[in-house]
Amino acid sequence: MRLSMVSAALVAALVGYGSTIALVLSAAAAVGATPGQTASWVFAVCVAKAIGSALLSAQSKVPVVLAWSTPGAALIAASTGVNMAEAVGAFVLSGVLVALTGALRPLGRLVAQIPDGVAAAMLAGVLLPFCLKGTAAAQALPALVLPMAAVFLLVRLYNPAVAVLAALSLGVVLAFVTGAAHLPSLHLPLPHLEFIAPAFRWDVLLGLGVPLYLVTMASQNLPGFAVLRAAGYAPPVRPALGVTGILSVISGLFGAHPVSMAAITAAICLGEDTHQDRSQRWKTGVIYAAVWLVLGLLGPVIVPILAALPTALMTALVALALLGPLMGALVAGFTPEPTRFASVVTLVVTASGVAAFGIGAAFWGLAAGLLVAGLARLRA
Repeated sequence: MRLSMVSAALVAALVGYGSTIALVLSAAAAVGATPGQTASWVFAVCVAKAIGSALLSAQSKVPVVLAWSTPGAALIAASTGVNMAEAVGAFVLSGVLVALTGALRPLGRLVAQIPDGVAAAMLAGVLLPFCLKGTAAAQALPALVLPMAAVFLLVRLYNPAVAVLAALSLGVVLAFVTGAAHLPSLHLPLPHLEFIAPAFRWDVLLGLGVPLYLVTMASQNLPGFAVLRAAGYAPPVRPALGVTGILSVISGLFGAHPVSMAAITAAICLGEDTHQDRSQRWKTGVIYAAVWLVLGLLGPVIVPILAALPTALMTALVALALLGPLMGALVAGFTPEPTRFASVVTLVVTASGVAAFGIGAAFWGLAAGLLVAGLARLRA
């Protein structure tokens, strides 16, 4: 067990947590989660990632590291008219579909039929409104947001992976030093899980559950497997889908949105600097799991501090965190020329926020894009 392995796992976990925890809290607020449910959400998703990373890494001897679904959290945060119990129903459905994708080859082939460009454009449409809110946040709170954005841009020149974490650190310090936020009374009780009985509403399952499954597969799981292949490993695809799907179902009952394969943070754990012997790097996944367990236990301290920050600052932080994923989604959405127009339609409909028949915009954006792509195929 080398120090370099501990360092890589620690950096990967802190980057993953710090860069998107604000988005997770925004998602919880969007579905009306109580403080207890929000705390349960964060703890459950941390524990699920820890269990899955340790289990898959030890079993396959491949450094498998899991993440929470960042685009999934953005999709939840963009939802309207959905309460916590209904969101849990969507989380459970998404986890079941991921597990079935690993178990049933026909379902995997069906998902593969969705054009990559259209799926990526749906994700871009989900992320774009959050990024646009960043400028309004800067106008509302320039003394905090502009220095935070400047640090983000400067750090990103040298290390994009930690840019959001650096911005978050500065934003927290400035908020409390300037009096824009007041430090809450802190204590460290043991975090607890709060069971939430799922409510299955058909329009929420279609408008949130199915898109949540699709963006988790297209923007998290598939890139995560690709990162492992690029590093010279054979990813355990079916076991990983089964484990992440089952863990997402179980943790979903305690308020957590789905877990998935990591891509960016996985790359931190896969380099030669971690360990020159490729066969030993799987231990990094176990260390990574231990770090996430510690982060979960520290949730009762971290979450209240972030909840005390001004809304505009959190909005700006979410906008900065999603710029990278938005760039990737736009590139993937508009690179394939045959589906480019379909991707435009998907992006516009999804970003519009339309919710016909109570079904969210992500579903209608995907449906519109598939319709346009299908018509183009018929003409060809």
